[in-house]
Amino acid sequence: MLQRLAARRRFASRSLRRTLVVYLMIGCLLPLAFVCALTYSSIYSILTGKIQSGISASLHQESASLENTINNLDFASKQFALDGQIVDEVSAFLQEKQIYRKSQIMASINEKMNLVNFTNPYLGLTAYVLPGADDPILFTNLSMGSSFDLAKLPNFASYNGAQYFGPHKTLYEDSTNVVISGIRVVRTEGDRKVYIYLETNYNLFRKILNQQSYGMKVNHLLVNEQGKLTYMEDNDVPEGIASLKWNESTDIHKEYKGYHLFRYESQQGWQLIAAVKKSTFNSEIYSWFAKMIVLALATLLFAGVLAYVIWRQVYKPLRKVNVEIVRMATNRTTPVSFTNVEEFDLVLNNFQGMKTQVNELIDAVAREEKQKSQFEIEKLLSQINPHFLHNTLNTVQWLARLNGQKEIDKLVTLLVKVLHYNLGKQSLIVTAGEELEALQNYMELQRIRYDYEFEFKVDADEDAVSAAVPRFLLQPIVENAIYHGFSESSGKVEVVVRSLGEARDRVMFKVEDNGSGIDDEALGKLLEDDEGSKRRGLGIGLSYVNRMLKHYFGDQVDFDIASKPGKGTTVTIVIPRKGKEEFHD
Repeated sequence: MLQRLAARRRFASRSLRRTLVVYLMIGCLLPLAFVCALTYSSIYSILTGKIQSGISASLHQESASLENTINNLDFASKQFALDGQIVDEVSAFLQEKQIYRKSQIMASINEKMNLVNFTNPYLGLTAYVLPGADDPILFTNLSMGSSFDLAKLPNFASYNGAQYFGPHKTLYEDSTNVVISGIRVVRTEGDRKVYIYLETNYNLFRKILNQQSYGMKVNHLLVNEQGKLTYMEDNDVPEGIASLKWNESTDIHKEYKGYHLFRYESQQGWQLIAAVKKSTFNSEIYSWFAKMIVLALATLLFAGVLAYVIWRQVYKPLRKVNVEIVRMATNRTTPVSFTNVEEFDLVLNNFQGMKTQVNELIDAVAREEKQKSQFEIEKLLSQINPHFLHNTLNTVQWLARLNGQKEIDKLVTLLVKVLHYNLGKQSLIVTAGEELEALQNYMELQRIRYDYEFEFKVDADEDAVSAAVPRFLLQPIVENAIYHGFSESSGKVEVVVRSLGEARDRVMFKVEDNGSGIDDEALGKLLEDDEGSKRRGLGIGLSYVNRMLKHYFGDQVDFDIASKPGKGTTVTIVIPRKGKEEFHD
């Protein structure tokens, strides 16, 4: 349920980046869609008319070339059929019995045939034929097979007294080219007729029906004067095209079973049809569509890139604002870095004002806390146990009775020094040397009081005594060593001060005694707040030391107490080395 609600919330929330991309794409694609819709109708009719005009023009050009071919064959056949000299020589050849004379006539006829072929380069195979004879081929300029059957040739058209066939494979033995042929009667020999047979040359028909002139794949179909299909370039066309009924003689275009058909009807009796698949016919329109799609994709890409660039321009200042907000938690005093974008800088300027107010409030709270801590310390200092002074004065009185004024003077002098240090108004931060000096005065008073029952020793590095420490760092620890550690005479307290680290940037304070030790329960009580505990000496406990160390050094301090019953107690404190000027006292 919670996951469903979270998913709904994510779906309902709006992303600036997603919204920006969607709006930019709509803004770029909508005008393009309107332009495409407005231009489609006009561009479709223009392209369709252009393609139809191109196909019709090419079809007319091919039909004209085919008509010229028929006319040229007609002209050449008339040359052979109406030339009286050639006709007579053919008749003489058929009637001549002598081989030598026949060969002469044949040579003359071949010479005239070659002359006509030379003057008509569109002609290919030329032959005089006598159908029905044992050897129907009388004369030929190229080698032909011995069989010649007019019935096997596909009828094409009858025109100007001649019969035309084709397109069909040439009768020339050494070629497989497609040609158009024609035959005309030269003369009649009895019940048989002599014909002149002519073919177009080997590549003329291929040049006439040229695919390149259309600029697309076109299937040519030739229909003869009887309406039968005599030639088709590609068999993959629907049936019934040859028998298709056209509305009138001027009807030149028709759509039929996925094809566009273009027709040319010749006066010679034949028809040339160009069949184009609709997919091929519409290729330019499809190409236009493809270009529009590419343009749309390019527009989408441009919109995406533009949205990304704009988003980067927006996201970078947003990220900077976020960094400033996050950085406030770790470094609230650093000034805000502006983005040089007017709108975002206005927000950051207001944020800087808020940051300044927050810093002022935090500083005020810190000052109040510091004053509170100061008041607590002064309260502790003002609560020095009067019982200690009473005992000390009793000691002074006792010494005065037993030893005379010199000892009294010494004792009073030490007492004055200790009271001056403890109750004085000097800074709460002192040097380790000052703390050790006050400690020695205090311990001398205690040794006098306890009749020198314990020894006191100080061992300090020369470079360590200049380190800054809070006042009363060592006195409470030494007091605990005296009041909680010694039960018999021959006690010993040793204070060691050392510089630590290669850079000597840390200072160690160690107070060690050989007393009876402290168990864990008593040790815990020593570290607790000692408001209600019985006071001895100066009345300042270890809890004060612990609070002062945390107040001035935080987590950089190490405070350790090691104690074993019967073996004494060792208190070790390690603090970073600082000068008095580094503390705001």
